[in-house]
Amino acid sequence: MTQLAKQFFLSDVALHKICKKHDIPKPPLGWWAKKHAGKPVEQTPLPPAKEGAAAKISIMSGELRKESEAMSAVREQARIAASGIDSEAVVPAHRIVTATAAKLRKAKPGADSILVAARGSGIIHTLIDTGSIDRFELILNRIVAAAAALGITLKAAEKGAAFLCDGEAIGFAVTELTRREKHVLTEKEQKEHDAWQKKQERYWAKRRTPRGWDDDDDYGFEFAPRFPEWDYHPTGQLSFELDQHYFWDASPRRSFRDAKVQRLELIAGDIAVGVAVYAAAMKADRLRRDEEARRRDEEQRNRERAARAEHIQKRRVSELGKVLEELAALERLRGLVSTLRSQLGGESEGRVGAFVEFADARLAAREEALSADGLARRFESDRIFGDDDDHDFHPSRYYL
Repeated sequence: MTQLAKQFFLSDVALHKICKKHDIPKPPLGWWAKKHAGKPVEQTPLPPAKEGAAAKISIMSGELRKESEAMSAVREQARIAASGIDSEAVVPAHRIVTATAAKLRKAKPGADSILVAARGSGIIHTLIDTGSIDRFELILNRIVAAAAALGITLKAAEKGAAFLCDGEAIGFAVTELTRREKHVLTEKEQKEHDAWQKKQERYWAKRRTPRGWDDDDDYGFEFAPRFPEWDYHPTGQLSFELDQHYFWDASPRRSFRDAKVQRLELIAGDIAVGVAVYAAAMKADRLRRDEEARRRDEEQRNRERAARAEHIQKRRVSELGKVLEELAALERLRGLVSTLRSQLGGESEGRVGAFVEFADARLAAREEALSADGLARRFESDRIFGDDDDHDFHPSRYYL
């Protein structure tokens, strides 16, 4: 089990789970040691497959690139679930695949393309040759069936179609590779080019005559006809690509292509596993971004709370300073009034007497304002030393 797991790029635990899932017997502990020592051992025969079970067990390909433990765990679980997928089984047609194929059959190649395209709501983004439409249906129906075995569903999206896996929507597209060859002039194009060349020879011959440059007929010159530099031909090689997503610290596979020993219709299970891993990477990245946003918001709130506390402290310190200044002025006023009254005795006539009366009234008003009741009314009016201490605080959107 350990040696085979290494060959399959699996953990021996995952391989054990695959065997257990499909009732494949495993040698008990010490079986191989006894066998190597020449001792008799019994080999448990493979039991008959259960009704409805796949006759062929597939272990999907592993990932050679380095990836996080979390991603490896997701991939391993997906490979265990996908082990019962028969990539060559006949599967039902999916309505989105059927609708896309129907649109492709009605489509015409664009002016600058040899391929037909299908786009739109509930339609898979596709750009392939008309000769590949039947194979496109086969491939996509197998991928959809394999994905369904992993709990992944194909749904219509506003701008196409997407796989839904663990709360993540993954768009994708199918394209066909083309081959480029240097353009060779067709018979018609060669005749057109020869006719232009003869016309230009006559034009320049006329211009070389003594009176040629004095002629008013300057319309004989023409630019050479333009022909394509390259010819493009469909190759029949299809590519299945998941929508580009930029990850913080992961690089899951997003492209699956036909190759000499790999055809998309035969690796539907691997593609389904790839979709599951891609969805897991998207979810992890989304959670990381959400956590980062939550952290930034918390830091912003902390900065705002600190700025608010500083604003309140400044207002209170300023108000205390004003009260102390007013108390100092009150004491000076009280001393002045007392001194003048003692000097005037019982008389209050004249300018000094009028001043003392004015100062005495101001003194009474100031004493009332600086009493507990007076200060309470003042603080209520100025919105300070209460729940509204942050009056006139305007939080900045940017904090250093």
